[in-house]
Amino acid sequence: MGETINYSETVLALDKINKSFPGVHALKDMCLDIRKGEIHAICGENGAGKSTLMKVVTGVYNQDSGDIYVNGEKVEIKNPIDAFDKGIAIMHQETSLFNEMTILENMFLNHEITKRVIVPVLDYKAMEEKVKVIFKRMDIDLDVHAKVKEIGMASKQLVEIAKALTFDSNILIMDEPTASLTDREVKALFQIVRNLKNQGVSIVYISHRLEEIFELCDRVTVIRDGEFVSCRDIRDTNKNLLVADMVGREVTAYYPKADVEIGGMEMEVKNLNQGKLLHDISFNVRKGEIVGLSGLAGAGRTELALAVCGLTKPDSGQIFLGGKELKIDNYRKAMELGIVYVSEDRGKYGLVRGMDIQKNVSLVQLHRISKGGFIDFAQEKALGVNAIEQFGIKAPNEEFIVENLSGGNQQKVSVARATALKPKLVILDEPTRGVDVGAKAEIHRIIGELVKQGLSVIMISSELPELLGMSDRIYVMNSGYMVGEFTREEATQEKILTVALDSSKAKGGAKND
Repeated sequence: MGETINYSETVLALDKINKSFPGVHALKDMCLDIRKGEIHAICGENGAGKSTLMKVVTGVYNQDSGDIYVNGEKVEIKNPIDAFDKGIAIMHQETSLFNEMTILENMFLNHEITKRVIVPVLDYKAMEEKVKVIFKRMDIDLDVHAKVKEIGMASKQLVEIAKALTFDSNILIMDEPTASLTDREVKALFQIVRNLKNQGVSIVYISHRLEEIFELCDRVTVIRDGEFVSCRDIRDTNKNLLVADMVGREVTAYYPKADVEIGGMEMEVKNLNQGKLLHDISFNVRKGEIVGLSGLAGAGRTELALAVCGLTKPDSGQIFLGGKELKIDNYRKAMELGIVYVSEDRGKYGLVRGMDIQKNVSLVQLHRISKGGFIDFAQEKALGVNAIEQFGIKAPNEEFIVENLSGGNQQKVSVARATALKPKLVILDEPTRGVDVGAKAEIHRIIGELVKQGLSVIMISSELPELLGMSDRIYVMNSGYMVGEFTREEATQEKILTVALDSSKAKGGAKND
């Protein structure tokens, strides 16, 4: 690691950890040390080995070689129970809570406190008392008897942290904890994390969001291809250094804006209404233009995208493409007319993860590559090969199963699948959510290539720097209303947030600021 680890000063240390799977050396002499009461970030591209490393730490995998130290003592962690016993707990990106159970039941699932009367019975009083102490420690107020389905995502994340603390953990691993939270909820979560740090809990913080790491963490370790690359104090590093460590090169253009001549009107939406979701929405997109769609959670951005491409049905309004009014009854009709949608939820609207790349790309156009009910497998193969080459998908071949790809490469397959239909307009809903910085740069490059080919793009994103860097114009939504429109030259984070937060504008749908 470039320095000798003092195991007596660390709560967790890994020394030359190796882990292999058939054909893959996932971790190579990996080293890591976590100090008491620090927030330590782990960074790396998708596929760098972060998940494998954490699974070794928590006993899901056993390392092939190397040593683990907890509080200066060499230990064996053979399974998750061993990890819990040694004070190590993990909070996964996707919550592991059961909706039909109460908060209390979830928090003590499989490690309930019992008391013996004649036979062992659950000691609800003891469990409640322990939860009260943990909630007070975290400064949160939740009804422990409420069912999980009755609380929001932010509260579920807090319950996940509290659940980890029921094991008396002093090492908490947090895997992408803010992926589903609003900015306000993120700030609240950060305060709780800082409180735990001040109480001596060590936090291992895994995130693709570099701005969070610089705001929250004390040190950051970067791994690449299963190997240790660097460990730096936050005050001694910057975004460019971290990115260079992560991808093995300097990434100078995070938002490579393509130089494209904007053409005539491609799409126009007039007075679109849908129940309580969308109110008198009007906007337009020109040929070769990237139009950003901004707004806070619940603003109606995804609802608008679904209505435009036929996945939901608006109550009233008009949609024009190339000057012709469209009647879109379903998504297949939208695709035939030249509108495609790439969802933020790749599993729901995007990919069949159990299928390979070529089948995913060809699935929406089987009618084009089939004759007499038989698929032309040569054409299907060609589509897969072309997708890998055109979009830079990191896979050994077109028969590689999609669920085994990294998040960024899965997103590339989603875009390849949509654009294989030769559409006129592509709607990208959170195209870089959950992908690493290297994959983000690649996806931004692909978006630039799409508009160079004459396509028009609507890009929905919760990351304002991304919208500001990539868009020719930005529309802002608030509570189902279109409340602002800015040119590339006019747009700033302050202006966008001002109209996104102004609830008075949502009543009338103010257009420009």
